[in-house]
Amino acid sequence: MVLLKIKFPFQKRVRLAQGLWLLSWVAMFSGAITFAMGVFLKTELHRRSEVMHSMDIHIVPNLLMAVGLASVGINICAGKVCQDSLNPSRFPRWKTFLPPFFCFSVFITSLLLVAMILSFALQPSLEESLKIGLKNGICFYKDTDTPGRCFQKETIDRLQIEFQCCGNTNYRDWFEVQWISNRYLDFTSKEVKDRVRSNVDGRYLLDGVPFSCCNPASPWPCIQYSLLDNSAHYSYEYQSEELNLYNRGCHQALVNYYMGLMNTIGPCVLFDFLLQMTILVSLRYLQTAMEGVFGQENVEIETEGYILEKGVKETLLETKEKMKKFLQFAQVGDGSAATPDTQPEAEKPATA
Repeated sequence: MVLLKIKFPFQKRVRLAQGLWLLSWVAMFSGAITFAMGVFLKTELHRRSEVMHSMDIHIVPNLLMAVGLASVGINICAGKVCQDSLNPSRFPRWKTFLPPFFCFSVFITSLLLVAMILSFALQPSLEESLKIGLKNGICFYKDTDTPGRCFQKETIDRLQIEFQCCGNTNYRDWFEVQWISNRYLDFTSKEVKDRVRSNVDGRYLLDGVPFSCCNPASPWPCIQYSLLDNSAHYSYEYQSEELNLYNRGCHQALVNYYMGLMNTIGPCVLFDFLLQMTILVSLRYLQTAMEGVFGQENVEIETEGYILEKGVKETLLETKEKMKKFLQFAQVGDGSAATPDTQPEAEKPATA
């Protein structure tokens, strides 16, 4: 049984081809935007890769870039098919090209849906990756002389300034790590010695934060050290007064930023998916409607268009049988190629 059959008079075929040609160009620009979104997301993720523990989330921009480029090519071909469908003498050359083209296009369009699903499904993984990565980044803040960590301090400082945040969850995260390198500590000083000895791990801990945590909007001067000592600063009480530091942790700031990006990209990709599916369905109708014109003297006759020549179940069974035959043929071909030539060699004549 033919699936979703529609009758197409000549004028209706012409309008379908013209409308589909215009829609394919819109979809081409949509594919270019999808590619651009993938490049932007990839760039933003790469910029802060030093504060990410894993790179699983990179599959989303990689998919967007690949599918966006493929979508541009698909819609250029679709536009050319629509253009040639207005001339029945030129359309038959697409007959052998269109079946594999549809298979490839459906596969690429399905990847759009996969990319949209992954952009939401991988959000918890991104949150955990940022949490661990920021924790490690704060621990390595002081290692400006260690290969592979030379720019960690600059990365964290720029991050805190750009996103107006401090620490992983809050500014107190800096109290738990030694963020000043030993090369900048005077170990002849009694204060330094006392702080190092008072810590079981021999680390120099203090109730202070880097300069990048200071909020320039605060009326207070930048108070970085002795944050929990009310007597160290005039008219200062850290428990009741708002500090001059950023209150938000960088983990929450980055999560909000990336979730906002992906929550914006998701609906855009969904729109691109629906647009692409509309084009493929319409192009299939145009193809089957034009096949009814082949071999006819009067090209303005009414024809029928459909999605599948048979039902879904019959089509799947037929495709399965074709795949089995193809695989069997491929195995036979490999077996015959692997069989060595066993022709007996001619005996050499005896020599005196």
